[in-house]
Amino acid sequence: MATGRTHRPATRSRGIPEATVARLPLYLRALTALSERSVPTVSSEELAAAAGVNSAKLRKDFSYLGSYGTRGVGYDVEYLVYQISRELGLTQDWPVVIVGIGNLGAALANYGGFASRGFRVAALIDADPAMAGKPVAGMPVQHTDELEKIISDNGVSIGVIATPAGAAQQVCDRLVAAGVTSILNFAPTVLTVPDGVDVRKVDLSIELQILAFHEQRKAGEESSADSADDAEGTAPPAAAKPHRKGPDGDVPAVMPA
Repeated sequence: MATGRTHRPATRSRGIPEATVARLPLYLRALTALSERSVPTVSSEELAAAAGVNSAKLRKDFSYLGSYGTRGVGYDVEYLVYQISRELGLTQDWPVVIVGIGNLGAALANYGGFASRGFRVAALIDADPAMAGKPVAGMPVQHTDELEKIISDNGVSIGVIATPAGAAQQVCDRLVAAGVTSILNFAPTVLTVPDGVDVRKVDLSIELQILAFHEQRKAGEESSADSADDAEGTAPPAAAKPHRKGPDGDVPAVMPA
């Protein structure tokens, strides 16, 4: 669902294509589930099915990591978890700030998946003075006046924007000026950033509109199929074949034995 413009992918120097980078988290999620079940090895076919890709594409992706598996055995699950985690930069702690603690921002703050994947929520920030000091997910909300100091004190390089669209660009500008170089944008707007800053956009309404398009198309196909069935049911009966004339009169289509 995350889409956007990438200016300086960390893996570009290693020659890993962007499409492969986008699939690495899918593989890691599937591998983590296998690891939690104490599965030692997995075939490319099994892992590809779990990640929702085809096995040939998976093997090509893993070749960029220098991992080729063992014929007849498959891939070592724990080693692949380590390899992909290292490639994605998840073997270190990444402090993150969330700006905009409305319903969406609060839900993100309460999401337990960040910490387990190497992302530590360092601060929750909101422009509403009434929110300052209120605990959300066990952490006090801080006012935007402190944004630059928070980023500096915590060494933050990743910011999450969950503000209304009208405030998003200003927040983005302040984050970038304070030293943030990667932004996950949930605001329904396109952000303008300088070179050297990566932006990933998540827009749930766009995803729903795409699903609505597919639902409408399926409904249209079903309607067309029903119309075709109705047309077949009301087709006029085929005209009877004319009888042939014989010397003794009409010859029936099937002669009696």
